[in-house]
Amino acid sequence: MDSLFTPENVIAALTAVLGVATSAGVLWYERRVPRRKRIGYRVQMDTPIGSEVSQGRANVRLGLFDETPDMADATLVLLRVENDGSQSIGDEDYTGRGELNGLTAEFTGRTVRGIAVTHSPDAEHLMDHFTPAAGFRHDGSVIRLPRVPLNRNEHFKLLVLLTGSRVGGPVKVTGGIRDGVVARNKAARPDEKPPLFGPASRIITVALTTCVVTLAGIIVVRDDSPPPMDCARGTLTVTGSTAFEPVVEELKEKYEDECEGARIRLDIHGSNAGVRKLDATGAKAGSAGSPSMIALSDGPRPAALTELNGKRVAISLFSLVVNDTVPVKDLSLDQIRRIYRGDVSNWNEIVADGPDLDIRLVSRDANSGTREVFQRRVLNANEPATSSRDCVTKDYADAPVLRCELDGTDQVLAEVAELDGAIGYTELRGGAVPDGAHRTAIDGTTPSVDTVATSSYPYREIEYAYTYGSPPADSLVAGFLNYLDEYGEEIMRTNGHLPCATPKGMRLCGED
Repeated sequence: MDSLFTPENVIAALTAVLGVATSAGVLWYERRVPRRKRIGYRVQMDTPIGSEVSQGRANVRLGLFDETPDMADATLVLLRVENDGSQSIGDEDYTGRGELNGLTAEFTGRTVRGIAVTHSPDAEHLMDHFTPAAGFRHDGSVIRLPRVPLNRNEHFKLLVLLTGSRVGGPVKVTGGIRDGVVARNKAARPDEKPPLFGPASRIITVALTTCVVTLAGIIVVRDDSPPPMDCARGTLTVTGSTAFEPVVEELKEKYEDECEGARIRLDIHGSNAGVRKLDATGAKAGSAGSPSMIALSDGPRPAALTELNGKRVAISLFSLVVNDTVPVKDLSLDQIRRIYRGDVSNWNEIVADGPDLDIRLVSRDANSGTREVFQRRVLNANEPATSSRDCVTKDYADAPVLRCELDGTDQVLAEVAELDGAIGYTELRGGAVPDGAHRTAIDGTTPSVDTVATSSYPYREIEYAYTYGSPPADSLVAGFLNYLDEYGEEIMRTNGHLPCATPKGMRLCGED
């Protein structure tokens, strides 16, 4: 029942109601509300025709009234009067004083010298009204118009010859219409056509168009696909590997969007710290069951943590990074081991004609799975002791090599890019390395998700997802792990991991 009251359904229902109500309201208005009678007028032309007509800065002699000096300021005005209302207007609808007077046209500041009347092509009968007997006359600046009956859309025009002022003077038509008005219209261009639809039609069209567009937008944007089968409610904590953190961040957003009631909290501090925290949390829960926690680890858990159950998730790739002051693109395993044993301390001992630069080892702390994989897969030994707190100078002079430790991958990358002669390591992360540093191959082989299945590249490891004991099948822990397999393949590949659920990954995850 709750699914009926989603935001999309509520908006769709309200939109449909709005469309129906608007149409019904306009129809009711058209039927029940009296429609007003209306006479509109507009000046279609107002132009000088005297003996001197100013055009810009020049005076042009037209010679129309050379022999009549009092017409030097003559102007012609074309005034259109029309029935643009919804009802016809009869002579009894005029309420002006006197039996004959209908409307009054006033040309303020000018004197009427002559009038010519034109009419609609189908309104020849109108000319019978423009006679002195019918009340058609002018006096000074005023024209008295008779009570001219006008059907809908009928009009007549007055071509008025005026003197006494320049063009652009006020022109106003006044008069009374029973249940109606006399009003000025917007001046129309000669080629302008009347609107195709009336006001009511336009209101209905706009309202219905808005409704249709809104409903179509809901249909297009709305995702009617069912939520994943692995959706579960509750709160889940994911801890452990920094190498896998970008993957988990993306999956968290997707899972929470698709699975209502699920909240995933990230607490990433390194593989070793993660599995130990999971073990401690599970032991503390005791008979309460498996905690809602997953620990991601670069490589297998310590043997003593027997209560942790592992799921192989992906093959993670890592690489060495070197500061750009060192022009090395490839290092052999032997060279790397000599560097980290402290057998060499200057890059000119490693690179032929290399720079005279001290080697600085920028490493991760003891909680790091990236460091643990580096020691096991590449060095085949532990890294030397820390000999520098600032990664720049040795804390004691007789240390065989300068080596510092940092908490996270981003810190390592930033420090290697900043320090001349620095070398460190990082997960592949889709190839992102900051300016000032570059990756190096190992024994001529570069890390790549596409070639890892056929490559001998050594700096790689299986990524495990650990739980404490066996979580229930309907739990958020189990649901998120299944979601990782089903929907995480592209995200893992983009961030430098080969999913174990793929054919290539399945074989490698089983071999390692």
